[in-house]
Amino acid sequence: MHRAAYLLLLSTMLLWGGNSVAGKLAVGHVSPLTLVFLRWVMAVLILLPFGWRPLREDWPKLRRHWRLVAALGTCGFTFFNVIFYTALNYTTAINVSIEQAAIPIVIILANFIFFRMRVQALQIVGVALTIVGVALTASHGDLPQLLKLDLNFGDAIMLVAVLCYSLYSVGLRLKPAIRWQSLMLALSISALLTSVPFFIWEIVAGRVIVPDAHGWALTLYTALGASVIAQIFYIKGNELIGANRAGLFINLVPIFGTLLSVLIVGEQFQPYQAFALALVLGGIALAEYSGSRTVLQTG
Repeated sequence: MHRAAYLLLLSTMLLWGGNSVAGKLAVGHVSPLTLVFLRWVMAVLILLPFGWRPLREDWPKLRRHWRLVAALGTCGFTFFNVIFYTALNYTTAINVSIEQAAIPIVIILANFIFFRMRVQALQIVGVALTIVGVALTASHGDLPQLLKLDLNFGDAIMLVAVLCYSLYSVGLRLKPAIRWQSLMLALSISALLTSVPFFIWEIVAGRVIVPDAHGWALTLYTALGASVIAQIFYIKGNELIGANRAGLFINLVPIFGTLLSVLIVGEQFQPYQAFALALVLGGIALAEYSGSRTVLQTG
C-alpha cells in the first residue's frame, strides 16, 4: 500500500513540477486566468466520456455532500491556482517557493486542530529538512540571500493560497464514498464554474492573451497532466497514507520543477540542486519512517 502511495505521489509532484515549467513557458502565449479557465474546460471534456455515467449513478450520495465537494473543487483547484498566478505578478518565484513549502506545516496544524491528529518528533524533523531543501533551491544555493527578501502584497495573498490547498488536502478525508471518476468530474465542474468570474474579469480588464499554438499545447498539458492525472494520483495517495504524510511530498514540486527546467529549458545544473533533492527526499523518508511506525503501533 505504501509503495503504491509513494509512486502515485512522486508522479504527482513530477507532473506539478512540469506545471511550474509550463507556467514559465506560457508567458506571452496565454494569460494566467485564461489558462486557469481553459485548463478546467479541457479537464471536464477529458473526464466526461468515462465520468458522466458514474456521476449519474453516484448522484444520490454526491447530492448529500455537494456543498463539501464544491468547496473542495473551488478551494483546491480554482482559488489556489488563481491566487498562485496572481501572487507571481507581485512577488518573486523565490518567495512563492518558500511560502508554498508551508503547506505541509499547515496541513499538520489543521489536522491537529480539527481531528486531534498528532505527529512524532521525527516527522517534524523530516518536515524541517524538506523546507531547508526548498529554501536551498529557491535561493540558488545561497541561503543568506533569503534574509534580503522583501515581503509584499504578493506574499500575503500567497499565504491565502497555501491555506486553500492545505484545507483542500485535509478536507479530502471527508469526501463522500463515491468512485474516483465521479469525484474528479464533480471537482472539475466546480473548478470550471468558479473560474468563470476570474476569466470574465481578465476579459473586462483587457488582459486576455488568446492562446497561440504554443499556448494551446501548454494548456493541454496543464489540463491532462497537472489537473486530471496529477489530481487523481494526489487524491489516491492522500487516501492511502493520509494528508499529513501525503502533503509533505508537495515540497518536491520546486525541486522537480528546477530539475525539469534543466532538462527542458536548458538551464544549467548546479550541485546545490542535487543536495536540495537529497534533503527533501531524506526528510520525506524520515517522516515516513516515523509516520508508518506510528500507524503500525496504533493499528
